[in-house]
Amino acid sequence: MSSQAGRIRDADIALVRERSPIDEVVSQRVTLKNAGGGNMKGLCPFHDERSPSFNVSPARGFFHCFGCGVGGDVISFVMRTELLSFAESVQWLADRAGIALTYEESGPAPNRKPGQRQRLIAAHTAAAVFYRQQLLTPGARIARDFLAQRGFDQQAAEQFSCGFASPEWDALSKHLLHQGFSEEELITGGLAKHGGRSGNLIDRFRRRLMWPIRDLTGDIIGFGARRLFDDDDGPKYLNTPETPIYKKSQVLYGVDAAKREIASSHRAVIVEGYTDVMACHLAGIGSAVATCGTAFGADHVGVLRRLLMDQDEFRGEVIFTFDGDAAGQKAAMRAFEDDQKFVAQTFIAISPDDMDPCELRLAHGDTAVRDLVARREPLINFVLRTTIARYDLGTVEGQAAALRATAPLVAKIKDRSLRPGYARRLAGYLGIEVEQTNAAISAELRAPGNNAPAQRAAPDATIDPAVRELEREALRLAVQYPVLAGPHFDAIDETAYLDPVHIAIRRAITAAGGADSATEGPQWIDKVSSACEDLIASSTVSQLAVESARSAADPDQPYVAVVLARLQELAVTRRIAGVKSRLQRMNPVEHTSEYNTLFGELIALEQQKRGLREQAIGGL
Repeated sequence: MSSQAGRIRDADIALVRERSPIDEVVSQRVTLKNAGGGNMKGLCPFHDERSPSFNVSPARGFFHCFGCGVGGDVISFVMRTELLSFAESVQWLADRAGIALTYEESGPAPNRKPGQRQRLIAAHTAAAVFYRQQLLTPGARIARDFLAQRGFDQQAAEQFSCGFASPEWDALSKHLLHQGFSEEELITGGLAKHGGRSGNLIDRFRRRLMWPIRDLTGDIIGFGARRLFDDDDGPKYLNTPETPIYKKSQVLYGVDAAKREIASSHRAVIVEGYTDVMACHLAGIGSAVATCGTAFGADHVGVLRRLLMDQDEFRGEVIFTFDGDAAGQKAAMRAFEDDQKFVAQTFIAISPDDMDPCELRLAHGDTAVRDLVARREPLINFVLRTTIARYDLGTVEGQAAALRATAPLVAKIKDRSLRPGYARRLAGYLGIEVEQTNAAISAELRAPGNNAPAQRAAPDATIDPAVRELEREALRLAVQYPVLAGPHFDAIDETAYLDPVHIAIRRAITAAGGADSATEGPQWIDKVSSACEDLIASSTVSQLAVESARSAADPDQPYVAVVLARLQELAVTRRIAGVKSRLQRMNPVEHTSEYNTLFGELIALEQQKRGLREQAIGGL
């Protein structure tokens, strides 16, 4: 669901969370058992494990796995298990709870009428049934022959819901109107249009082989149509136009069938057409998808990143299949630019005979399609070879020009551990010393805009475990009981923390508005988690959300005061040590004024420390 469709009201999102108990939703996927303290535990659905480390806190509406670090609220759980976007997950939960969502318009988006999406999807679902029925009629023999000639039998046609748009001008329109859909709905959904001079309603698709296009949830949102007749002067492939539910830059054909295989195998195979997707899936490559009438772009990257869980590890693979001709090489170069938006490694698979997967399966069988993917080549390697081929390496000038063209490509490789190997390979391709390629690549890395990414926060092993646990308890209270922690917690800034992860979380709490402004519940936890600057801190927040506090009973105000007083006392103690160290290094005669100022600061800090200690003891 794009931003053009409008934004779901915050009040509706809150209502969906309220009426979607996390333990009930999780229980549909995970067998939960009581774990004490009001929490529940089960085997994590996101990684393989034998001992349960997946914790759910019904009271706080949050989950966290201490095995793989995944955590979040009920919406996050649906996003991960159903592989949906945030808005789609809210809609999924709303449908489950019987809640009608209201969308707020954003920008120039057309008016969204109540239930419009559901009506348009219903119309497309009915159209798909109609097209499938038409494929079985005598007039659709040319469509059946087209499929058969490409190795697809009736079972395959049924599996992919193939259909046929009959030659009549208004066969589908009449059928849908008879079922109660309005002309406006058919036109808005891209299923029909007003014809020529008459202005009568006519079908958008006629005399074509049809494929329904589904979104991640499996809802039919559009169609792809292949020309069959020689006297059809339309394009070879005709797709649904832009509609409130169909955005071609965000659509991938086959994604509903491929999403679980992509998520579990951490691999996505990008092919060029509908029949290629069919061929791959039938050959056992269940992670194949294709774009629909547009080039692979940034929005498609976003869809795949979500399915690949492509965040901070180089474990996923995106494999492009292109023809080996000039157009395929150009497409590969575009794909390499998109590669920079992935964390997953990208590859290219080209058939030795320049066959697409459908042709390959027809000529050599399913094994050949699987071998095509297995023989994939790193995209960077293909791009290097293709780029170098433009230059005359028999001359010094040609070598220098090729090095200038390829060094920036090696510098762009995200996984820095791969750069030295490709620097050596590039030197071999060019016939020059590796020192030359290293120097050129280093110069590119030093260029503006090529700064190395900031390091993520990580725990410091030198910190006293007791101090680290005290810091964690203070943060745990702010995450779980912000009303109790309140202004006292907010008054202690990040300098009171030593652990880098804890510092990052403390900053996130400030960025989220501070504990004093918060209300207990998943929205506050999600807000803090979202404000974290790195994944370690975000994961730790979800841990804090489900951990039990160190107090014997539920934390109360005195307990919170003790924890925060102790935290502040330790910070003051460190400041005292720093002031004493400076005083010892200072000559009181030469720096009388500064010495006296520091000495006065020391006295004040000592008094503050005594007060904090008394406060901590008094609260026990």
